[in-house]
Amino acid sequence: MRWMIRIVAGLIVITVALAAIGVVFLPRTVAVSRFTVIDAPPAEVWPFVSDLRRFNDWSPWAGYDPEGTRYVFEGPESGVGQIMRWTSDHPNVGSGTLTVVAYDPGRAVEMRLEFGETGTAETTVVLISSDEGTEATWGFMTDLGTNPVARLFGLMFDSWVGNDYETGLANLKALVEQNKGSSG
Repeated sequence: MRWMIRIVAGLIVITVALAAIGVVFLPRTVAVSRFTVIDAPPAEVWPFVSDLRRFNDWSPWAGYDPEGTRYVFEGPESGVGQIMRWTSDHPNVGSGTLTVVAYDPGRAVEMRLEFGETGTAETTVVLISSDEGTEATWGFMTDLGTNPVARLFGLMFDSWVGNDYETGLANLKALVEQNKGSSG
């Protein structure tokens, strides 16, 4: 009977060791992106994605805590240096800062997303003209570092962030198509 306990204990130790080694080989960075096609030219989509003051018009997180979330906007109204800070007690919103770090008018905006001690990420919105209107791609990338627990959680980012990005792009599509032809 003792030999069976030793074999089971040995198998458990080997399994744990292999799992720990496997975590080291998980990707350090996580990238998630989603896209949609909007029935409008890029010029009609751009005002909604290029101005952080318009972000909550289509953000998937704006509806979670509309009364409790506080926003502060800093910097210019367009271009690099725009900043949006928010605070909320709602677990799906939290607190953070979004800063425009690169800006290609009419085509792309890149932002740094900061969640305090939780970490930072880069997010982009890219618009490409197509026969159907505008292909809008919203992307997210973060460096998880060497923390094995963070790397394990990295396996779930696609479903966590991806679902929100799909909702946000659907909101953006509906908003732009509803306002099609107006000045935005």
